Amino acid sequence: QVQLVESGGGLVQAGGSLRLSCAASRSIFVLNGMGWHRQVPGKQRELVARIIGGGSTNYADSVKGRFTISRDNSKNTVYLQMNSLKPEDSAVYYCYADVDGIRSWGQGTQVTVSS
Repeated sequence: QVQLVESGGGLVQAGGSLRLSCAASRSIFVLNGMGWHRQVPGKQRELVARIIGGGSTNYADSVKGRFTISRDNSKNTVYLQMNSLKPEDSAVYYCYADVDGIRSWGQGTQVTVSS
């Protein structure tokens, strides 16, 4: 397992930007993949973006062109740069990491986009 600590959430106006960070307790170079999900009350958690071992990335259609996932192996950290934020992006964002078939989750960070 790996411990994950998210940061960077907050309140921003529509059209603004935020960068979320997810710091892992171990080297992310060997992880099978990491990514971000988000969840709003009453709805299922949905995948926002992910980056897999080889560096390939995938995004939800709703965030393509606005969000960018990246990683810094030297800091064991994955980032989610969120631009052109919309009110519908408001949610709790959760970082995850997959290692040896086990998925670990962070505690979540709140993102609120005001109109």
